[in-house]
Amino acid sequence: MRKNTIASLALLLALGLSLAACQDTKARQENEQLKAHLSEVEKDNGDLQNRVDALTQENADLKQENKRLKAKKAKPKKTARHKHRSTSKASNQN
Repeated sequence: MRKNTIASLALLLALGLSLAACQDTKARQENEQLKAHLSEVEKDNGDLQNRVDALTQENADLKQENKRLKAKKAKPKKTARHKHRSTSKASNQN
């Protein structure tokens, strides 16, 4: 009975170690996949941050141009002078 017990413990130990090694390999593979995915996400985040910065600058430029155009439009216009005398003044002088 002792030999059977020792053999069963050895078999159980071998199966346990192989199962642990298999799970460790799966965990390692999953870890590598997650690292690759994290690297992709970080790259995308950097790209998006650059895009946000560019759009922010473009927005500021457009606001400045809009402000300049509004100021240009708001300048008072000179009153138009008549090139010819009005007909009523000309008829009153006769």
